[in-house]
Amino acid sequence: MLDLDLLHSFVSVVDAGGFTAAGERVHRSQSTVSQQIRKLEETLECALFLREGRQVQLTEEGERLLGYARRMLALSTEVREAVSGRRRVDVIRLGVPDDFAADTLTAIVAEFARARPTVQLSVRCDLTAVLARSLERGDLDVALLKREPGTGAALAVWPERLHWIGSANVAISPTEEPVPLVAFPQGCIYRNRAIHALEAAGRRWRIAYESPNLMGLQAALAGGLGIALLERRCIAPGHRIVDAILPAVPPTELALCVASSAREAARQLALTIRDFCEKETTRLAA
Repeated sequence: MLDLDLLHSFVSVVDAGGFTAAGERVHRSQSTVSQQIRKLEETLECALFLREGRQVQLTEEGERLLGYARRMLALSTEVREAVSGRRRVDVIRLGVPDDFAADTLTAIVAEFARARPTVQLSVRCDLTAVLARSLERGDLDVALLKREPGTGAALAVWPERLHWIGSANVAISPTEEPVPLVAFPQGCIYRNRAIHALEAAGRRWRIAYESPNLMGLQAALAGGLGIALLERRCIAPGHRIVDAILPAVPPTELALCVASSAREAARQLALTIRDFCEKETTRLAA
């Protein structure tokens, strides 16, 4: 009988895409996970991974083992639940951008969890670039991502109309003066779009205020510190659209993505978020 602990580490390395990320998942050091994989390979008398730097790839034998390993781990869990009478807790890892209807969406997600006692939510708010990497690594089950239109598979997508936003009494300096930008940190698609549009139009720019949080950007805009390129949903009291005096910017896309390994509970949450986004998009377009 194969050691289930070794199989768990093996599957974690596959799902995480590497030994270090797998160690974080199973709360062990990278060296411990490596030792466990070597022990499993010695037991089976074959190599399970091709190691190239930090990248790992399954061998033919590893691919054959993977299906058996998943079934054995699932059966082990089923046996424990049947004997103990305890139901499995489904942990759903959700990633959302900081600027997407935080209050309303959080309430809907919380209601989803309350209605399902066996569901445990882990929600992360961050920049899309960070969320996208986490989804690729298998660290998220469901994620809302802001991206270039049509750049990947998704459960659902919605166009984002971007606007130049400033304070109610904002005044743009003459064209020879740099445009003061209020922006999310590097890696944000809105920031990249703003800089590209200004440079394409021959306008100079400078970062006047930078924050990873929408509330910080909104306060900076209301205080007249600069101009931001944001989606219409981010407009707050004390703001106004100033598209007429700055270059036009094409729409981006909001995508709802679900990991291929996501369990049924995560997929149900994704459908709930999809319905919410459909209503939110309709409301903002009215």
